Amino acid sequence: MAKGSEGMGLNLLEECRNAVRIGISGHERPDGDCVGSCLGLQQYLRNCFPQAEVRVFLEKPAEIFRELTGFEEIDSEFPDEEPFDVFFVLDSGVERTGAAVKYVEAAGKTINIDHHVSNQGSCQINYIKPEVGSTSELIYDLMEKDRIEKATAMAIYVGMIHDTGVFQYSNTTPDTLRKGAELIAFGFDFPRLIQETFYQKSYVQAQIMGRALMESIRFLEGRCIVSSIDRKSMEFYHAEPKDLDGIVNQLRNIEGIECAIFMYQTSVLEYKVSMRSGDKVNVAEIAAYFGGGGHARAAGCTLSGTFHDCVNNLSLHIEKQLKKWEAEHDERDNSDF
Repeated sequence: MAKGSEGMGLNLLEECRNAVRIGISGHERPDGDCVGSCLGLQQYLRNCFPQAEVRVFLEKPAEIFRELTGFEEIDSEFPDEEPFDVFFVLDSGVERTGAAVKYVEAAGKTINIDHHVSNQGSCQINYIKPEVGSTSELIYDLMEKDRIEKATAMAIYVGMIHDTGVFQYSNTTPDTLRKGAELIAFGFDFPRLIQETFYQKSYVQAQIMGRALMESIRFLEGRCIVSSIDRKSMEFYHAEPKDLDGIVNQLRNIEGIECAIFMYQTSVLEYKVSMRSGDKVNVAEIAAYFGGGGHARAAGCTLSGTFHDCVNNLSLHIEKQLKKWEAEHDERDNSDF
């Protein structure tokens, strides 16, 4: 359910009605839902309040999103600014906004819209609904439909397909599909958007993914898999963190895998960890234990130590959840007799 002072009654237009300067940001390493929700909200507010200045601050997103209106205007330098009248934090808590946190701290009004269960809300107004598949879908729910234009619809649609795996993840609901249908009615080339922003990979991305798959290791009786890329390999391929998107999902797609882990080295004895799972493992709980967060089937965190230290620490929690799931289902099966 929604959390915060506004609860179910959040009215975007009312909250921004007298604002002259509006800022929007999301989490570091912005993914499709983060980019889509930020740009979608920007275009919507610009359409509703043409007299207001509406700006987006994000780490430079991947070029696959360049077709979305407002992409070229995204400010990735985070310059010093006069306080914003209203500042939105989308798809994360304030603690994950990186350099944009200074805008949040100085703003006259702060609004957090998110769907991550780990987000407890840290703005003046918090609208957090973990049961919704993406922040972009949440933003769409809050929009007055007769004020949505094609550019807004495209951005929201891209955000929704990225966090639902093109409507195939378990967070996809009948409502999600209905909203997707409403969005494509605006007439943009949605098959091409899906191909170019979700499936298509650069040659460098394909090389790194191939290496990650080749060097992956199965453990816990083959039910889990892990792979990693170190800094030396990143430098060899001239790769950036955004070039690693999709690897953990591909690992999870391997037959028989209940939990997939992909890690890349960020500094000496430090790894950024991404996890994906099936029904037997709640990776959000594991990530939260290590100071991270996310969803039950997709989550991440940062760990310190060697590669083997990280895997050992994670495997303890994964194994515990697998055993718990099996025990519960054995008990349920036995009760049927």
